[in-house]
Amino acid sequence: MGMYSDLAGKVAIVTGSGRAQGLGEAMVRRLAAEGCRVVVSDIGAARGSEIPVDAIGTDAGIDQVVADIRAAGGEAIGLACDVLEEAQVAALVARTVAHYGRLDIMVNNAGIGYLMKPLVEMDQASWDAVLGVNLRGPFFGIKHAAKQMIAQGEGGRIINIGSQASKSGFPFAAPYVASKHGLLGLTRTAAIELGPQRITVNTICPNHVTTGLGAWQNRFFSAATGKSEEKYLADMRARIPLGRPGLQEDIAKACAFLASGEADYITGEAMNVSGGEEYH
Repeated sequence: MGMYSDLAGKVAIVTGSGRAQGLGEAMVRRLAAEGCRVVVSDIGAARGSEIPVDAIGTDAGIDQVVADIRAAGGEAIGLACDVLEEAQVAALVARTVAHYGRLDIMVNNAGIGYLMKPLVEMDQASWDAVLGVNLRGPFFGIKHAAKQMIAQGEGGRIINIGSQASKSGFPFAAPYVASKHGLLGLTRTAAIELGPQRITVNTICPNHVTTGLGAWQNRFFSAATGKSEEKYLADMRARIPLGRPGLQEDIAKACAFLASGEADYITGEAMNVSGGEEYH
């Protein structure tokens, strides 16, 4: 039994959760440990040069996360979904309901954080891919989860995964920062519209977490700033009041809290989980 007994038996989808050591994997594992029946979802296969195989949760990756959850005594299925396609997001919700009978928690986590270039060199394909996955994808997730939750008539939880970049600007990341700022506007409007249905909508804003994506970002930004990776990471730790970068589990803890009954009067929030690095 986890910390939040009211999560037992709830049904949760986490997009972008099929990659080892990712934020999505940590969240779906934690929700399963809390007793949720979970859907591990990711794109499954590469999509063009902007979404390569080494940046995604593959079909095999999805299967591995499901196997790990089941081995730990949890209840899980895996469903591939490309969040760029509304029909696939609608099908993800429908297939979840066909299997588990309902949907209680939707975590919109799938994102692109690796298409980094100076603004004057940023191309439309990169811009469109980042805005598509990071902003249009959560729109589809909110829309179709909300339709199901409204039909059930018992409220629900929608949790979006933003970033410190939802609050502050960062160089070389114009589409990423724009998409993550936009996600807060989407969250606030959805919270207002869905509040009467007792559906809460919140965004978690992590600082840097060294996932597979995070390790790539460490290499990119240390090179871009002319620092060794060790110096870059030391400087990062120095500006975080709690003295360390985020961990996957830090984000999973916040996700479990927001999904639980303990957070039933919290909606429209942009919750920093950043060790004090971001306080806006």
